[in-house]
Amino acid sequence: MPLILGRDNVLAVYRQAAERGWVLPAFNAENLTSIEAILSAARELGAARGQPDLPIITGLTRKYDHRSQAAFYTHTRDAQLGLELFMADLRVLTGPGSPFADLQVLVHLDHIQWDADQDWLETADLGAFSSIMYDASTLPFDENIARTRAFMERAGDTLLVEGACDEIGEAAAGQPMQLTSPEMAERYARETGVDILVANLGTEHRAGAADLHYHGDLARAIRARVGPRICLHGTSSVPPAQVRGLFADGVCKVNIWTAIERDSTPTLLRDMLAHAGRVVGPQRAAAWHDEGLLGPAADLAGPLALSHYTTVYRQDLVFAHMKRIVREFLELWYT
Repeated sequence: MPLILGRDNVLAVYRQAAERGWVLPAFNAENLTSIEAILSAARELGAARGQPDLPIITGLTRKYDHRSQAAFYTHTRDAQLGLELFMADLRVLTGPGSPFADLQVLVHLDHIQWDADQDWLETADLGAFSSIMYDASTLPFDENIARTRAFMERAGDTLLVEGACDEIGEAAAGQPMQLTSPEMAERYARETGVDILVANLGTEHRAGAADLHYHGDLARAIRARVGPRICLHGTSSVPPAQVRGLFADGVCKVNIWTAIERDSTPTLLRDMLAHAGRVVGPQRAAAWHDEGLLGPAADLAGPLALSHYTTVYRQDLVFAHMKRIVREFLELWYT
């Protein structure tokens, strides 16, 4: 079906998910391979369960300074062009004749910045999106609330709005983490009127290892104040066993990106090393072996093969592993 747009339609998807006890996962993407892996995982799970219209959210950032996924969508590194290409791909993939046409696909703009994206926000057709995370979390709390409330008043009739109480930490920053208090979350929700709020619950963006502690007790305390409308960012930094029960904690949506990139990369590297001769040819593979870059298990003999040095070969490996990762996440909550 076409993209699920319009505030009422989007809220209906969230209501249906809540009735089933589902957390809606939003997977960010910055290339077509990632988008198709996300949609393919949802389609396969839906087919296996007799639910071809499973809901799935995919999105990207625009001018988020930590990672402008729209800019990475095109080698021009033009964020606006990347956003337009991303939307064009999604419209085709959700249109008539597509294998994904039965899915309920929502498109989310993540970490839209109060400053870097301001000019774009003034002229953009916000109705082209299902939801937006308006991010003023770098500002002092009072100003964050004021700017987020102003955006909600402007766009809240058009689409679902997500807001950030405070900034989620960076894995590489190494700074002490300030968790969101229930009092802070309650004030933010009351004074901004956002539909979904992002609370800092101990996770990190772009974590290099899944070893952080998700504070479920804090999430439940926040739910008691604001209801089940929490979005968990930094989900990739938490082991699945810790987040299986998120719905009961008041989490209605999770954001995931790092895991599908981080955990698919070793698959590509291992396969290319194992088939080094086919990827680069026996002569170069032998030279790299002599340099100590390739071990005894690598196939050095080759021969050089078109099947192993094309972009399609690399993308197929990444696609297959990304699809497995996405499906594993979906199975955590779509029970």
